[in-house]
Amino acid sequence: MTIENKKLIQILSGGMDSVTLLYYLVKHKCEVKTLSINYGQRHLREIDFAKHHSNLLNIEHQVADLQGINHLLGKESVLINKSINVPDGHYEELVMKKTVVPNRNMLMLAVATSYAISEKFHGIVYGAHAGDHAIYPDCRKEFTDALAKAIQICDWHQVELFRPFINKTKADIASIGKNLNVDFTKTWSCYKGEEKQCGQCATCIERREAFHLSGVEDHTEYKDNAPTIEDLAKVDFKMNA
Repeated sequence: MTIENKKLIQILSGGMDSVTLLYYLVKHKCEVKTLSINYGQRHLREIDFAKHHSNLLNIEHQVADLQGINHLLGKESVLINKSINVPDGHYEELVMKKTVVPNRNMLMLAVATSYAISEKFHGIVYGAHAGDHAIYPDCRKEFTDALAKAIQICDWHQVELFRPFINKTKADIASIGKNLNVDFTKTWSCYKGEEKQCGQCATCIERREAFHLSGVEDHTEYKDNAPTIEDLAKVDFKMNA
């Protein structure tokens, strides 16, 4: 299923995966409109970076405001409940469970689908990749496969779900982004949502591992107390290059 010359709504978070995907779609001559979701996440500043790249590429960018329902989306999720500290360290099972926002992907993809139907576009696209963690129920292949089928029959105007990076690792994506001249310093990963990325929460470590494993230089400005990449290199990396 090719994306060449398709009209697509892209879910753009502002992270390195989705921003790389945006440049990838432009390279493949897609007509793209980008969509960010504000669900009250503590790292809301990621949307600033989504807007930055959309503007840079002269692409229409919209934000769907779902803040009004964030009290329904998981009181125990550190991404929403700011009274809970974001844990540092690798994506171990306990850490990952703290970052779950129930059914988040379905919410995002449903909004994007409605947008695509309204625009009479060919499909929706997001940066799902091979490194997505199976502990997140809405990242499992069987879930997204089933959802893709539901999306196709939810309206008389048929919409396809595209996942161009589904067989790529995050390290692969770092390499793709470098080849597309993506400015990764203008992307956001950190779940803490502070002035600088912390460099030591699970998603920051995953980001830094991706650069390390790909051989792409990481120019991200992390907090002063962040461990060095040499320190991280002493730990068994969880990601396969």
